[in-house]
Amino acid sequence: MEKRRVHVWISGRVQGVFFRAYARDAGRVSGVFGWVRNLPDGRVEALFEGEADKVENMLAWCHSGSPLSRVEAVEVREETCTGEFTSFTIAY
Repeated sequence: MEKRRVHVWISGRVQGVFFRAYARDAGRVSGVFGWVRNLPDGRVEALFEGEADKVENMLAWCHSGSPLSRVEAVEVREETCTGEFTSFTIAY
């Protein structure tokens, strides 16, 4: 199965609306590895790594986000897979 790693920045109303918690749960359910965190500028940053179709599912999830969020933009940068993660967590 092809592996994929993406670095993602999500902007809009994405802090204070449980975006990270929902992302963590979605990541764990879908089987991707990496992390999600808030940024001081109001965006959320995430890194997803795993099977290409599972990473694609997480990218699709990012466009809708948590029930209370309002996603305005999702910026995606492809990176080289490293296999360094064993879970999906909230980073601080």
